[in-house]
Amino acid sequence: MEELKSAVNEHMDQMADLMEKLTAELRSGLKPAYENFMGFFHAIDWKEPWLICLVSFHVMLLLVVFMSRKNINFQMCLFLLALGGVYLAERLNRLLAGNWKSFAGQNYFDPHGIFLSILWSGPLLVIAIIILVNTLFSMCHLMVRWKKAELKHRARVARSKVD
Repeated sequence: MEELKSAVNEHMDQMADLMEKLTAELRSGLKPAYENFMGFFHAIDWKEPWLICLVSFHVMLLLVVFMSRKNINFQMCLFLLALGGVYLAERLNRLLAGNWKSFAGQNYFDPHGIFLSILWSGPLLVIAIIILVNTLFSMCHLMVRWKKAELKHRARVARSKVD
């Protein structure tokens, strides 16, 4: 019994050491990522009208998604449109990179498309995931309703056979 206790205690000590190392590594590992994000965030002029319109578009689309959560067919159309927007992001980046002087104060559109991926594709993917999760919940609810109806029907058929 003592051997078991010592083995468990030894294992718990090892796990505690691993957790301490992991949390220390995460704290030190996330700091450069946070600093890069803050540099990116501060480099953008958020008062430019086209950026305000872009953020407003994503907020409005998110509101439409929440308001239409019961209409699965409409949500599937929104889902496909959101994914289509992500698919066209590379072409959109090239188009905007060629014409940035007509609407922006500086060229945000790098050849790799990082800016557009973060501010265009990222929110569209989040919205698509929200739609997908809502659809999965709706499907689960529908399956439960279907099974309840099936069980009620079987009970009625069994009662009618007994009578």
